[in-house]
Amino acid sequence: MIGYHHQVRDEVGGEKIMVTYCTVCRTGRVFKPEVDGVEESFRLVGMDHYNAMFEDTRTGSWWRQVNGDEAIIGPLKGKILQEVPSQQMSLGEWLGEHPSTKILQPDTEFADAYKNWEDYDEGKREGRLERKDSLSWKDKSWIVGVQIGMESRAYDWIELQQMRIVNDNVGGMPLLILASPDSISFHVFNRVVNSDTLSFTMALGLKDIADSKTGSRWNVNGHCVSGALQGSLLQPVQAYQEYWHSWKTFRPQTTQYKKEQK
Repeated sequence: MIGYHHQVRDEVGGEKIMVTYCTVCRTGRVFKPEVDGVEESFRLVGMDHYNAMFEDTRTGSWWRQVNGDEAIIGPLKGKILQEVPSQQMSLGEWLGEHPSTKILQPDTEFADAYKNWEDYDEGKREGRLERKDSLSWKDKSWIVGVQIGMESRAYDWIELQQMRIVNDNVGGMPLLILASPDSISFHVFNRVVNSDTLSFTMALGLKDIADSKTGSRWNVNGHCVSGALQGSLLQPVQAYQEYWHSWKTFRPQTTQYKKEQK
């Protein structure tokens, strides 16, 4: 649904939001639809380097979606919309953490269009723009991307599904990159807790994770559920699933995580 429409405007917790998605970059971003404190409306006008381009109705400026919805042409050139923290996961995992959530319902007028996109999430489309490469580090390979300050790193989706857990450091921040058992959801956390930098491994049963210092068990949402650190919470770090061609185009300084890295 979001892939077909490219954007959804809504209000959550009293805050206006603009949920965007570009299918040819596989980029999901959420923004506050305000420019200099003024609420703005946008429409899709095309692509730039295969990324969705939006036009605001007030000034006709063009905004690139992938890197902070930055205005690149027009009177508002250089302005950037404020990003709202977001996560990409399966509906089942989201409901496990937020059981009272409201769920966007399909518009029956677009039923046929939605049906045409049913295979997108699984990477089964065969078209040139929205297909998925079966090998790692190809243009249409899926990656998880993280940027801390001026440093960015990409994690291959195929490798991440095999490893399930990566302990890493990016931009001076110790990170935990975690792929959920559903093979759909992923999470990235700062692995510093109470001034201690923790390392994590899979716990028995492959459902929870455990830190190597105390042996406490944590769930995939970063909550410590048992052990010496019970009640502690890992702080989430913004991360994105994208096609490799998109991430490296808009973040050319990025590094690639490889399994042999420690």
